[in-house]
Parts: sequence; structure tokens; C-alpha cells
Amino acid sequence: MAQTQQTSACACPVTRAAKLLGDHWTLLIVHDLADGCRRFHQLQESTGMSPGVLSGRLRHLEAAGMITRRQYSEIPPRVEYTLTEKGRAVLPIIELLRDYGETWLAEDDELCDGTE
Repeated sequence: MAQTQQTSACACPVTRAAKLLGDHWTLLIVHDLADGCRRFHQLQESTGMSPGVLSGRLRHLEAAGMITRRQYSEIPPRVEYTLTEKGRAVLPIIELLRDYGETWLAEDDELCDGTE
């Protein structure tokens, strides 16, 4: 029975999208890449993520086909990340989340206290 429930949950498009995008760090990365390619340190500075968390999320997004990673043969090495078409398709959803946050969630809301 558990296998049937898992299979039906994976068939649900909302479940699949939530598994890919349901992390606030992931949404911040996609949002930051909306304006074009970014380097690792730029993403780290703008999001406040630790290097380990950022590396993991970038690998996840690349494996999912949401971003591309381009490494240049320079010293020191330069790597840039860019949204793919699949990644850009998420931008209207992020805009809706921004609108919702502005309308329904105050800046001093307990959701912003840094705890999870």
C-alpha cells in the first residue's frame, strides 16, 4: 500500500513541483539568476547561504535542468550559473510569491525570525 501511495503522490504535478522548488534557498537562487548569469560568490553574498548549502542547491538545480554551469579555463577558475528555459519558467511563480508576501505577510512576521 505504501508503494501505491508513493506512486500516486509522484504522479501529482504539485508534489513534483514542491519537491523541486519547495525550499526557500532554491527559490532565492532562481530569483537571483533572473537578471542573468551569476558567479558562486555573488550568489553567496546576495542570499547569505553558507558555501556548503549553496553548492548543494546549485548541484540539485543543475541536475534538475533548471540551471547551467559554465566553467572557464582561467586562474583562478571562474564558474557562472545561468537559468535554463525550465528555470526561467519558475520566475512568474516567484513573482506571485513576492506579491503574496507583500500583501499578506508583514516584514516583522514570525516567519522572518530566522528559525525553521
